[in-house]
Formats: sequence, C-alpha cells, structure tokens
Amino acid sequence: MTPSPRDPSTARLDVVHPARLPWSHALKAGETLRIVDLEGCQAVDTLFVNAHDTLERYDLQQTIQAQRNIFITTGTKIMSSDGNVMLTVVADTVGNHDTLGGACSGEANSVRFGHDRRHLHSCRDNFLHAFAHHGLGKEDIVGNINFFMNVPVEANGHLAIVDGVSGPGAYVELTAEMDVIVLISNCPQINNPCNGFNPTPIRLIVWAN
Repeated sequence: MTPSPRDPSTARLDVVHPARLPWSHALKAGETLRIVDLEGCQAVDTLFVNAHDTLERYDLQQTIQAQRNIFITTGTKIMSSDGNVMLTVVADTVGNHDTLGGACSGEANSVRFGHDRRHLHSCRDNFLHAFAHHGLGKEDIVGNINFFMNVPVEANGHLAIVDGVSGPGAYVELTAEMDVIVLISNCPQINNPCNGFNPTPIRLIVWAN
C-alpha cells in the first residue's frame, strides 16, 4: 500500500459525488485523479476512453497481461485496446482492486436476486447515462475496473463478491499518460456486499500536471 504526498488544497477539482450516480470528467496527460472511498466499502465502477479517439478504451485483457496480475494496485499500468498505457496507478491505500467482477445490470440483478430486482438502478444504467454525454452508447461498454471492490478467486476458480476491505478515507490515485475521459458509476448495488448493502458518496480530486 502506497500513500500519496499530494495535498487536496492544491487540486484544481475537489468534489463529493453522491451515492448511486454516474460521473465523467476529462483528464489531460499528466493530470492525477484520486478516488476516495469516504465511508468505506463502496465499489466504484470505472472505465476510461481516449479523449481524442473513443474507439480506444480501457482493455481488461491487456491490462491483466501487462501486469500478469488480475488485481490493480500501485504501479499498475492501465492499458488500452490499442496496447497503449492510458494511466498509471501512483498511490493506493487499499492494496488491490478488482478487474473481473464487471458491472451490475438489470439483467444480472434479475438472474442473481430475482425478477423483482430487475428494475433497480445499476452500474450499466449509470454508464449509459455518462456515455451519452460523450457520444457513446451501449455498444461501447466493456469490462470495467471495480475500485475498492473485493472479488477474491476461490480455490475452485470461482469468483466471490464479499465484504470490502477499504475503510473510510481509503483512496486510489491515477496519473493520466494520455488525454482520457474518466467514466464512473458510483455503484448503486444493494443486493450483495460490494457496497456493504448501503451505497455511499465518494470524493473525486484532480491535480493539474
């Protein structure tokens, strides 16, 4: 785990973002984003696209292959579909973040938790809302990063979504290596432990390069 020396008072942007809602923001190359889990155990589903060519976006497989690790932490290079480094994780007070759990959706809620849960708000809905501001649609949703989400791989190879390990004030910090658009769903899931069954706000801080 690696803390950051950056001072929020010097940031160009510092916002508290409500529970359950989407957020998007453009980062210039060299700028740094800190995502803060304000109350602990809050999953933050995140995607990245090239700000100048939205066909180039975060790539799950290339990111895992580059690190030879399914988890994200300090030093991880967030890779694009074109094989370029999009961002680098420069600080992390949690230790690892999920790449495999994906985003909740109405369909997944229905299959996992019952048909009465199909119409609950989901990360897929949030991504669609955020994407619409950038000319993107459902065909542009790819496998995402789940910051702060605890998804261990069990001995039988199955994934488990279990209680989070991030405490209040935990954060991860990423420096952009190219101009990127950050797309976030502050996960609204209430049916499994990824948010402690209680979605909460996050803090988003951006420092200029």
